[in-house]
Amino acid sequence: MEEDQTQIEPTVVMEDLLEPAVPVPMEDAQLQAVLEALIYVTEEPLTVEQLAGALGQPAPRIQAALDRLTADFEKPEHGIAVRQVAGGFKLATKVEHHDSVREFVKSLKPPLKLSQAALETLALIAYKQPVTGPEIMEVRGVQGAGVLKTLLDRKLITTAGRKNVVGKPMLYKTTKEFLLQFGLKDVSELPSLKEFEEIRRVAFSDGPAPGEPDPTELAPAVETVPPTPEPEPSGSEN
Repeated sequence: MEEDQTQIEPTVVMEDLLEPAVPVPMEDAQLQAVLEALIYVTEEPLTVEQLAGALGQPAPRIQAALDRLTADFEKPEHGIAVRQVAGGFKLATKVEHHDSVREFVKSLKPPLKLSQAALETLALIAYKQPVTGPEIMEVRGVQGAGVLKTLLDRKLITTAGRKNVVGKPMLYKTTKEFLLQFGLKDVSELPSLKEFEEIRRVAFSDGPAPGEPDPTELAPAVETVPPTPEPEPSGSEN
């Protein structure tokens, strides 16, 4: 009976790659190549401190090599770039190629679905964090427990303790996953509300995600303006 010759490649774990290393002389080109490899194989953004500790190199030298690597990837022949996201460095597709990449990804699997109600609530939390459920309800004018659960389940928001007021309501804030999903370095790079609406229109479905309340039941309260009555046909009075 023949032995199974199938080889299983080991899973790359960031902690395994970033164990403290003994300083080793390294040429600039080699250092830059190693940094590129490390950023490529790890899903989480890598900080200068992590890379410096793992490679046994001074942080300023790591930063300089990252700057050169970033500049190299900015050339038009590259479709990806080295970006600072959530406090670290990672590879990401360039903005000018997003439409092509988005269409390709859509052909592979269903897109992530966030209803308008969920995205509005997420934007509210992002701009006013930390914020409580009652405060969100006060701004949106509707109950939002179902939407909050959806955002928690998708790890886009998390709890941030309780507010020291009557009832001690739970506080909510955005997460590192939120920064990763939106490609932000930190919350200071938050887009404008108009840009948030464009993101909703282009990147997300208007339909409710599985298990998410119907957005029509959670739409923000707005003042209803009665329709202008149509003018009556003109005619001579009797």
